[in-house]
Amino acid sequence: MTTPQALLDTHGPRESMEYDVVVVGAGPGGLATAIRLKQLAAEAGREVSVCVLEKGSEPGAHILSGAIIDPRALTELIPDWKEKGAPLKQAVTRDEFLFLDETGQKSTPDFFLPDCFKNHGNYIISLGALVRWLATQAEALGVEIFPGFAAAEVLYADDGHVRGVATGNLGIGKDGQPTGEFQLGMELLAKYTIFAEGSRGQLGRELIAKFALDAGRDPQSYGLGIKELWQIDPAKHEPGLVVHTAGWPLDGDTYGGSFVYHAEDGKLAIGLVVGLDYRNPWLSPFEEFQRFKTHPAIRKYLEGGKRIGYGARSITAGGLLSIPKLVFPGGAFVGCEAGTLNASRIKGSHAAIKTGMLAADAAFAALGESRSGDELTAYPAAFEASWLHAELSQSKNFKQWFKKGRTTATLMTGIEQWLLPKLGMRVPPWTIHRDRPDHACLEPAAQHTKIDYPKPDGALTFDRLSSVYLSSTNHDEDQPAHLTLKDPSVPVAVNLATYAGPEARYCPAAVYEFLDGPDGPFLRINAQNCVHCKTCDIKDPTQNIVWVAPQGGGGPNYAGM
Repeated sequence: MTTPQALLDTHGPRESMEYDVVVVGAGPGGLATAIRLKQLAAEAGREVSVCVLEKGSEPGAHILSGAIIDPRALTELIPDWKEKGAPLKQAVTRDEFLFLDETGQKSTPDFFLPDCFKNHGNYIISLGALVRWLATQAEALGVEIFPGFAAAEVLYADDGHVRGVATGNLGIGKDGQPTGEFQLGMELLAKYTIFAEGSRGQLGRELIAKFALDAGRDPQSYGLGIKELWQIDPAKHEPGLVVHTAGWPLDGDTYGGSFVYHAEDGKLAIGLVVGLDYRNPWLSPFEEFQRFKTHPAIRKYLEGGKRIGYGARSITAGGLLSIPKLVFPGGAFVGCEAGTLNASRIKGSHAAIKTGMLAADAAFAALGESRSGDELTAYPAAFEASWLHAELSQSKNFKQWFKKGRTTATLMTGIEQWLLPKLGMRVPPWTIHRDRPDHACLEPAAQHTKIDYPKPDGALTFDRLSSVYLSSTNHDEDQPAHLTLKDPSVPVAVNLATYAGPEARYCPAAVYEFLDGPDGPFLRINAQNCVHCKTCDIKDPTQNIVWVAPQGGGGPNYAGM
């Protein structure tokens, strides 16, 4: 296989373009950064050049969320968003929170429902639709957006600061050799580069390690969110109803919960989030989600309806104590790349927009002082003084309590988010820390009972392949696999032998299969199925799987998600 450096030596140098600011990722955080920069430039009568790279075929193609949005940050960014046609069409009208057992349910009285589970004033949205609308707002201000181009490499100056990124090469065959359609990637150089890749970003992971940005922080924690979109019987649809559940089908030691959102036009968004710190390697988040839909409290909405969308995405859920240092020489993190999602509220879009604005403020001020390549220290200072930091401080222990089981976590969440605020104490006076990353929590299969999941019925429950089909996922099959193994022997020698091959269960897209060959079992990687959820990169117990960006434009093409 020809190495990237050999290709560069043979076919280089790469073409380059220079900007004041390059943003990696056209999600709510990245687009808010770009919009805010252009707004500030217009107000000051200055020129600031901004480009946004997006690995999806268009902005929103890879975005997946529940989603309920708190419009606070959007209103700060674009005060007249209603007049400009932002796709916030369905206001939340009613909240329910249910504790489920296998056949029954218990509803939490509204009086005892903590504010984090109340959604008055929020909207049920398609985050993909919102991102597409934000992209049009950015382009109207002069932002250059390049969809279908994956940022594959961080570029460093001689003194070590980040000077931009390079897009991936195109036209590389499965054998690693250039084809007749080969084209070198392009360098996007910037005075500051803002990384907004979302949860478990490939380049963000590299930067955290290089600059030790997680030193002194708790290990980051993740969840896997699996979502379906349904068109349901109008008689069963209550526009604006929000239902969250805890309990069945997950056991008391496994973190997770569900959402059922009645969106506009008879659509229903339903999903399950499973914490990736689960211990039982026999557990399959995808199968647990299929089981969840069979509960009487849930199936009543779906029967007679039709599933029209499917997707999955990891969620950065460690909270305030796991947020890495936000800045480094020449760049910064925003949104879920930084880990600013509020797990207790199950909301991250408002946080992404707010952090994007704060990073833009700091970058604009630095550009005005003719600075470049240094640390935007004004950004973390502004974050610590913001309403977002105050909000995250209140929920700083949320995920940590679940390490002690659901009963303890439910009690302590009630104390921290219901009782203490009523006593005038918004931030808990104690701090609970985590000390293990998610992959280290998985235990050998011999310590757990195998879970036998029922076969899908094709009406309410489904298999992985028919689900991936609904995500419109596509990758050019003649390209190197973007799911790489540090050591090809580990999946069989360690993961299969000790953990019963958890790859085949934690992946929600049928990417990993253990098959029997003439020389014994082997792992087959169906990279073309990958929906870019990053679960394998997070949960692999040996950290042998490394997700890297495929050729730009590949992956899911979510519609309405």
